[in-house]
Amino acid sequence: MVERLKIIVAEDNAVQRLYLSKLIESLGYEAIPVDDGRAAIQQLVEAKIQIVISDYQMPNMDGIQLTQAVRALELDHYVYIIMITGSENEELRSKALDAGVDDFLAKTRSPMRLNARIRAATRLIQHADELAERTRILKESNDRIQADLRAAAAAQRRLLPDFKEEMSGFDISSAFVPSSFVSGDMFGCFPLNDDTLGFYMIDVSGHGVHASLLSVALGYLITPEFFRTFALREGQPPDPAALVANLNDRFFSPENDEYFTMFCGVIDTASGELTYCQAAYPSPCYVDESGAVDMVGDGGFPVAMLPSLTYENNTIHLAKGCTLVVCSDAVTEAENEMGTSFGLDRLKRMVATMPFVGAKQMPETIVQSLTDWRGGNTLEDDLTVVALNRN
Repeated sequence: MVERLKIIVAEDNAVQRLYLSKLIESLGYEAIPVDDGRAAIQQLVEAKIQIVISDYQMPNMDGIQLTQAVRALELDHYVYIIMITGSENEELRSKALDAGVDDFLAKTRSPMRLNARIRAATRLIQHADELAERTRILKESNDRIQADLRAAAAAQRRLLPDFKEEMSGFDISSAFVPSSFVSGDMFGCFPLNDDTLGFYMIDVSGHGVHASLLSVALGYLITPEFFRTFALREGQPPDPAALVANLNDRFFSPENDEYFTMFCGVIDTASGELTYCQAAYPSPCYVDESGAVDMVGDGGFPVAMLPSLTYENNTIHLAKGCTLVVCSDAVTEAENEMGTSFGLDRLKRMVATMPFVGAKQMPETIVQSLTDWRGGNTLEDDLTVVALNRN
């Protein structure tokens, strides 16, 4: 048996309330008569009633006050309000509409007009219920997606090293702040043999899941063995450019527009000579013991954007006590509330404080400076900072 639609009838006049209730019952609905607005609110709170027919003039709480009170309730369904008024006063109707009244019914209470208004209310309520159900389903789906993203982010972070250690004569420290749950950044640093250290930084174009999948694939691929195979061949000088070229050939596809920027290098830990390849990744800062800052590299071309590219090797000497600070472009591009970018000059002034801050603390110091610069707002891009100090 289908349950009849319940309708609250808020009318302080007993005769009029009884007449309107009988009329509603004759149309096949269930009337819930109340003598004022407060009683109507109580019924709405206690039962899921979605239609209210209210007189405008009532003691304690008139029709407009009742409407305002209903709209203030945190209900999980929509309440359709029909106001009874014998007045065609436009100002009154405008005030009622502003309060949230949906429709009006004249004092004549024609059964045909009343039935038409209830049917219109029923259609709107049914539509609202359908929207609410769709919203519920979408929310459940979104909650599952968010839970999956959190799990994916946790798995991805386990791939990213949190450097605070000494490795082959270098103090290495890092900081990583994703702009969302998952990130397009990837980095690593590891001994390749007793005499060399390899490291890389990658920033995949775009954001979100798509970028993170490519960054994770790269993180699994670029291992010490991969470095030794392509960048450290027996009897030959270090060749990180060959490693980058291999990645370009592997990941270029004419069917998609995925690409990434990269900085990678091989360090001779005895001499301090760094052989590096820059593929459109931001130039690192080289900071000497006095705090003087020089930029390393001059750009290069992104990886996997075009086929069969040739990449170049360059070398610099890392003196003892000096530090190489490598940052993703989230540092210089971070904007404050005025839309001003943090910029390269501010970054250089930051890393120039190395003699006082120390290489181990520099990545976190940069992160804190960006947090202050952004006024605590989330970064718009993934942030990675790695500092390599030759001790």
